[in-house]
Amino acid sequence: HLALYTGMRRSELLGLRWKDVDLGLATLSIVQVMHKLRDGSIVFSEPKTAKSRRMVVLTPTPSLALKEHRQKREALSDMLAKPLSGDDLVFCNVDGTPLSLSTVSHAFLDITRKAGLKNIRLHDLRHSHDSLMLKQNVHPKIVQERLGHSTIAITLDLYSHVTPGLQEAAALRFDEGLITVEDADAIA
Repeated sequence: HLALYTGMRRSELLGLRWKDVDLGLATLSIVQVMHKLRDGSIVFSEPKTAKSRRMVVLTPTPSLALKEHRQKREALSDMLAKPLSGDDLVFCNVDGTPLSLSTVSHAFLDITRKAGLKNIRLHDLRHSHDSLMLKQNVHPKIVQERLGHSTIAITLDLYSHVTPGLQEAAALRFDEGLITVEDADAIA
């Protein structure tokens, strides 16, 4: 859910802690990611670039979903007699340990297959988020900031295929603007 609504990467989702989430302001801060090393160990680190360390604004839908998720995690933590803390991961196993990256991806594939969708990866939710934003005429700079791309060129290069017709739309807007200017000159 959060991957689709924010465009976050799997490593960012699995590194997210409760202290990085502000449900009151409906924001979250991406300040840590989770990776699995070749030896199988899990490590947490800062995102690789300064632009990847960012704040993401949440709409009401993911905010409500996160509030419900937090309530469930708090109830579970109470049952285990281990109060939920700000350092606890938002997405974790029942005992609070990190989820396996591959398990998350496989679980997502199972869900999509049961829904009758084929060949959709978890990372495709990130692409869907970004593509939909660009199709809704959200400024590419805003999309770049939400994604954490280091440059706007990366965003535009990756997602230019979703914006066919921008040339036509730009030409029509210019034409409409020019007609308005001509009309104003004619009135004067």
